[in-house]
Amino acid sequence: MTKLILMHKADSIYDDEPDVVYDFPRAYLKAVQEAVGDWVIYYEPVKAGPRGYFAVARVSEVIEKPGAEGRYLALIEPGSFLPFDREVPRLLDGRPLETALSAPDGAPKKGGAVQSAVRRLPETDFARIINLGLPQELEYMEAVRYDLHTPALQDEALIFDRPVLERLTRRPYRDIAFRRKVREAYGYRCAMSGLQLRNGGGRPEVQAAHIRPVEKQGSDSVRNGLALSGTLHWMFDRGLISVAEDCETILVSRNKVPDDVVGRLIRPDGKLVPPLDIRNAPHPANLRWHRENVFGQAVLNEGTPWG
Repeated sequence: MTKLILMHKADSIYDDEPDVVYDFPRAYLKAVQEAVGDWVIYYEPVKAGPRGYFAVARVSEVIEKPGAEGRYLALIEPGSFLPFDREVPRLLDGRPLETALSAPDGAPKKGGAVQSAVRRLPETDFARIINLGLPQELEYMEAVRYDLHTPALQDEALIFDRPVLERLTRRPYRDIAFRRKVREAYGYRCAMSGLQLRNGGGRPEVQAAHIRPVEKQGSDSVRNGLALSGTLHWMFDRGLISVAEDCETILVSRNKVPDDVVGRLIRPDGKLVPPLDIRNAPHPANLRWHRENVFGQAVLNEGTPWG
């Protein structure tokens, strides 16, 4: 097995969906086959945008792309994709983070490997990029984020030194990383009510909802998330509300949700608030899964938040 860098462009001719599949030509087949069962880091090239290294995932299988001679698909292991908490720049102090892209004097190389869409990645480079994008103190950072009376990160006794791979697979860590990215994507505003509420300490009163749950092979991609208030999150998980095929109209199970509740909780125009970056908009496939498997199937035997 080997770790890789996978170049991804949103407007590419290749049918990539980073949390599901990576589409690539035959020239990279050997390298990608070596990565089956191992981790890859996604990288956005300079001409495609500013992100640099932006996510990590694990390859589960490589198959030929149906109907496309010379093209292959790397299937991403369900539940393995995780966006970085902070995107990692291509250069740090003017030097590449990948050893293969560095000249002997540490300066960036030009051409050659730099242009390659698939690059092998040494373990040390992998760990360095992960530590920058998904810091091991992330859980502590989130716990004290809005607590003005808690000491900053110098209290190292409160930070567990977890190996990189344990961090990537540990559910509590992934939940925090997902929550931070989804709430940030929507500007800490509920996507269905439009409200941006904070408590007295400044903590946002908005949650991150998985559209397709992780236990149902949903991912931790921002495109599988919605920022929702607590009540709307509860309603969404129980199938009382969903999103229509146009990916913006809010659907309500009218036989289970009173009109006055809809009027208080849902935006007057009945449309989702879009994320700040449209690339983070909910993926149509995830919304379709929710409509087909969750919406309208609620059995309200546990009471409701509105009494």
